[in-house]
Amino acid sequence: MHSLSSWVLGILGIGAAVCQAAVTTVSVSATASHAIPTTLFGQMFEDINSGDGGLYAEMLQNRAFQQVTPGTSDALDFWSAIAGANIAVIADPKPVSDALPNSLQVSVPGKSTTAGFANSGFWGINVNSSWTYTASFYYKFPTSSSQSVKFTVELRSASGKTLASSATTASGTATTWKQVQLTLKPTTSAPDVNNQFVVLVQPSGSATTTVDFAMFSLFPPTFKGRSNGMRMDIAETLVEMGPKFFRFPGGNNLEVRPSCRGQTTATRWQWNATVGSLLDRPGRVGDWGYVNTDGLGLLEYLQFFEDADMEPIMAVWSGYSLGGTSLPENELAPYIQQSIDQACYDLCCSASGHLSLYALDQLHYSRSSQGYRSPGALRASLGHPEPFTLNYVEIGNEDFFAADTYPYRFQDFVGNLSKAFPQLTFIATSDVGDPTLTPTPQAYDVHVYQTPGWFAQNVFSYDSFARDGQKYFEGEYAAISTNANDLFGTPSDGRLTFPTMQSSSGEAAFMTGLERNSDIVFAASYAPLLQHVNSTQWTPDLVSFDAGSVVRSTSFYTQKLFATNQGDEFMPSTLPNQNGTVFWSISRLTSTLEVIIKIANSGNSSAQLAFALPFSDVASSGTLQLLTGAETASNTPEAPNTVVPKTSTITTGKTIDYTAPAFSVSIIRVVAS
Repeated sequence: MHSLSSWVLGILGIGAAVCQAAVTTVSVSATASHAIPTTLFGQMFEDINSGDGGLYAEMLQNRAFQQVTPGTSDALDFWSAIAGANIAVIADPKPVSDALPNSLQVSVPGKSTTAGFANSGFWGINVNSSWTYTASFYYKFPTSSSQSVKFTVELRSASGKTLASSATTASGTATTWKQVQLTLKPTTSAPDVNNQFVVLVQPSGSATTTVDFAMFSLFPPTFKGRSNGMRMDIAETLVEMGPKFFRFPGGNNLEVRPSCRGQTTATRWQWNATVGSLLDRPGRVGDWGYVNTDGLGLLEYLQFFEDADMEPIMAVWSGYSLGGTSLPENELAPYIQQSIDQACYDLCCSASGHLSLYALDQLHYSRSSQGYRSPGALRASLGHPEPFTLNYVEIGNEDFFAADTYPYRFQDFVGNLSKAFPQLTFIATSDVGDPTLTPTPQAYDVHVYQTPGWFAQNVFSYDSFARDGQKYFEGEYAAISTNANDLFGTPSDGRLTFPTMQSSSGEAAFMTGLERNSDIVFAASYAPLLQHVNSTQWTPDLVSFDAGSVVRSTSFYTQKLFATNQGDEFMPSTLPNQNGTVFWSISRLTSTLEVIIKIANSGNSSAQLAFALPFSDVASSGTLQLLTGAETASNTPEAPNTVVPKTSTITTGKTIDYTAPAFSVSIIRVVAS
């Protein structure tokens, strides 16, 4: 995911601050130059410790012992024994499913009242007395002798206080797996997230009792009440930004990193291993080095997009593995077919045919041997009979790393996918125009991570691009460092931990250029989207969070200001100084007759501007939304509201005089006809 496309590698530098003492008059055209695509501003998601434990609402970490080595201490990560219980992860001879071969074997002394085990969650568990939690697990007895055991499930504070509790009794000779489902209603909210999920096992007899457990789960209320759904506060934050699309399932996390724990092509993200019962999702070691449960699967993604009124930009794996390995052309066919099935899951209307939903092969079948099976039928059987929206499919990710093999891979994937789905737009991920691709790409995905000054200096990057029908997706961009010579270094080298007003105003400057060129730039998304502050692998990020709180960065508010103040047609105007630090773009929302002026001041001095509007009737007042702060000001977990937008009423007219503060993003809206 996180690399520079070669078209930007040679253009470095930080823009010098320019004092704007004189008034700059901006004349606005009365005629729009082009329609602005509704998809212009959206979000790019990659699971970098931000799916499990983040957007996906599951609260237990290592819940199903996926992709771990039984019998090792690492297999017990985030689990601990309580009061004399013995616990170990075993390769179960009779597992709960073929996809989940491991279980937690627990032995407790007879008549124990406290023995059991606990899970610490994703660096904590948020306990809220206004919520009702859903807890579940599977259990069996490894021997056939008659058993009677009481299970008590609790939420506990770090001090040992019980915050919620529910119990059930299991008896008989349960040598086959049974599921326990309970609800937990806390009597009080915890003052912090240092809480645990606890299971106590109390045998009725005096002998030591052994129980096998599998597939634990703890869910709070979810966004839109979806089963197996999204964490409310994070999902609501993402929706608040006003995104129109969501790029998924990620950049690098789509691919394979052979150097990571011996991964092979089989460990790439596969849509059909992420749908159906959670018992049939084996998970995978993702390309950031930790296990993805795949509880956040294709269906959950697509339902979220519907609930959030976004459309997907969906990537398919295109035969390239991180580390430099590409599949030869004669081995691509089954992967192309799997990509067709992936798109068909979204779009196919067929709901016919018998499906064995809980068979492992159902989750791994490919269309090349489908028989009576249908991805559309699978989707329908899982509760969504109507096709999802799908207009854009991206072929691979950052294939400028494998430019020598991308031509045949792009040609074969697009050639076959376009035959099945001629209505889709296919996006190339190599450098623009290099190598030459056949067929000519309908769109390119461009990535750039740079300094704040670079973004201000490259506001006009797309102005020189040909208007030949080709479109562009600025799929990943962010100001990540103040040091042009060490962009990917450490904070001491200039790398940012959190976005700053300097970085965010530089990004805003670049975004005015994206809007001006939205006749060819159809979509743009900052990246990465999310970071868990207790397990961060890439900085800065748009939104930060822990187990109980969410932090909106200055760049989040910049994105929100642009996305929620988007017109439907672009109004040309006097162009900004290409060597300056103050930039603007002007659009019009025809349904409300509003003119929307976006201003980015990426410099350290205020700027005086005068906007001359070509309309005979302009309201005497308008609204101003202003985000501004000190050059290095950031929103952090310790100070989440250091810089937030403020809305006020300003005087307007045919000429609007405005002073843009240093390091600021300003939005002026006024009705004009």
